[in-house]
Amino acid sequence: MVIITKLGAQKRPGRYNLFLDNHYAFSVSERTVAEFVLLKGKELTDKEINKIQEFDTNAKASDLAAKYLSYEMRTVYEVLQYLKKKGISLEAAQNAVDELVSLGYLNDEQYAQLFIKQNLNIGSEGPRSIQNKLAKKGIGNDIIENELEKIDEDSWIDPGVKAVKSLTNKVGSVSKTELERKIRTKLMTRGFNSDMISSVISVLDLSSSSDDELEALKKQGIKAYKRFRRFDERERKFKIKRYLYTHGFSSGEIEAFLNGEVIPLDELEDY
Repeated sequence: MVIITKLGAQKRPGRYNLFLDNHYAFSVSERTVAEFVLLKGKELTDKEINKIQEFDTNAKASDLAAKYLSYEMRTVYEVLQYLKKKGISLEAAQNAVDELVSLGYLNDEQYAQLFIKQNLNIGSEGPRSIQNKLAKKGIGNDIIENELEKIDEDSWIDPGVKAVKSLTNKVGSVSKTELERKIRTKLMTRGFNSDMISSVISVLDLSSSSDDELEALKKQGIKAYKRFRRFDERERKFKIKRYLYTHGFSSGEIEAFLNGEVIPLDELEDY
């Protein structure tokens, strides 16, 4: 048996130093003090001390987790990782998480629902990208797949349009073929599947007039000429032709440029 000889407040609010038989033993929280009625003169057995320390550790974990959750919604995995960084034992961290789950403050299904909904409203990611991000937050694949299956495929059109908004301004700067290819590539990297990509493209206004296409050919042709002007004429024409072809222009359009029908060849040096 030992006796509490002093309970002194720390500079840190809500924490107290516990002295047993005139020697510092350990610190406890205000919550622990109240739970075990820790007053000067109280006698404690070794078993009671172990219970106090265990309770205090769990209380500290719960308080840290609750504070972490107060800033924004978190997943179970995120809370466990946070408590680990704070030096909380795995057992205490798991107890804190279990308590928060039982109280409804931690719910991975609700987190996934909110994450997906937020992206559909203001985001620009496709389902594969969303799945990867949720998986990194420790949410199980079964939960992710179940929540994504609830979303109608047409609901992904708006995020897709947002994802390629900047590219739609390139009408008249690049060929329609290249523009569509760029859009498909960007949407693919954002996690959209081929059917969704086609749906997004179908609602975009990518129509270009003959003047737009001619302007795009002119811009890309000048760019190609500047890049390859140091080569001899034969090599230069070959490289320009290949450049324009890979940028989505037809053989007829390329020949028109190389024949000086778009820009007189003797004027190219002026650019």
